Amino acid sequence: MKWILVFIIVACTVASDVMQTGAMRQHGEITDFDPRSLGRSLRAVASRWPLILSIACMALSFFVFLHLLEIADLSFSVPATALTYVVDALFARYAFHEHFSPQRWTGILMIAAGVLLLAW
Repeated sequence: MKWILVFIIVACTVASDVMQTGAMRQHGEITDFDPRSLGRSLRAVASRWPLILSIACMALSFFVFLHLLEIADLSFSVPATALTYVVDALFARYAFHEHFSPQRWTGILMIAAGVLLLAW
């Protein structure tokens, strides 16, 4: 049961991260931080449905994480959900075509190895 909850947390968090990235890339960089411009930018970003859906996914992830903490130890729950970093990185690389240095790939592999050790 706890691995099912971990899967739900990872899926919801990654979906939220991907939708947030897509919405912000569509909007573009915010460079003007005076109150009026910032207000217009916030209204424009908040009206995008992917961003609203990403907030719902993040909320679901949070509540599932609370349930995971009820049935599993903290020393399992937090490291297991680190799998989110691995899946996020794979989406960043293959969906958003981000460049990864060898050091970053090494870090991602180390996180994956840590989660694999938890599974044993």
